[in-house]
Amino acid sequence: MKEKTRNFQQNETLIKDNLISKEEYLRSKEDLDMANQSKDLYVERQKQDSVFRSVNVETIKKDLQNMRNNLDMVKKRVENLNVRATVDGELGLLSPEIGQSISKGENMGQINVLTSYKVVAQIDEHYIDRVRTQLDATLDRQNNKFNLTVRRVYPEVRNGTFKIDMIFRDSMPDNIRTGQTYYISLQLGQPKRSVLVPIGGFFQETGGQWIFVLDPSESFATKRNISIGRKNPKYYEVLEGLKPGEKVIVSGYETFGKNEKLILKKSK
Repeated sequence: MKEKTRNFQQNETLIKDNLISKEEYLRSKEDLDMANQSKDLYVERQKQDSVFRSVNVETIKKDLQNMRNNLDMVKKRVENLNVRATVDGELGLLSPEIGQSISKGENMGQINVLTSYKVVAQIDEHYIDRVRTQLDATLDRQNNKFNLTVRRVYPEVRNGTFKIDMIFRDSMPDNIRTGQTYYISLQLGQPKRSVLVPIGGFFQETGGQWIFVLDPSESFATKRNISIGRKNPKYYEVLEGLKPGEKVIVSGYETFGKNEKLILKKSK
């Protein structure tokens, strides 16, 4: 935290005199924001772990008492050896066979509680800072839209994705089943129209401050200052400097030198 704060404060002073690039300044700010969020997440996780352990102790005590009660009941009534589900629902899986011996604690089957389904989604790690609980989502099925709410966001990233749990706010689709795949629309913010350019090698040379724009005749391209905002895995958002429909060069600029204008010729 101290290192990120010191680096950002230094860059904040340097950017006023244009001694560093805007990209370097923004990167230091993002590093500081990420460090703050990581700290808050770490503190919250420690609190949750403490609460979980306290609850776990009480649960173990209750489980121990239940085991003693169950042992007494088994000794008194043999018929209590019949297996009963603890909740009402739909039997989704039953694995035992006739004559099979079932050990205590062994999995025998699965009961689907039809009133409390949840939807689990895998999301690209690029969006981990923008996804939070209480966000709204929609599921299209049977020509209807069903509303969901993000209930839990798992902070762990695996194979470039992180997991979230969503619950239905009101109604659920008919004949919903465990293990089915659905396509969900998750609303991260208010939608708006933007000018986008594909991510390319030009950014390494320009830092997103300028780009070569093709003339309508496509016979030459000129250098033009731009301002880049947000990005996703495929595109940069252009805040200023470009109009919709204009063509630009997004490949690497290493061979262009300091030229302000490029003459384009078609290869034979």
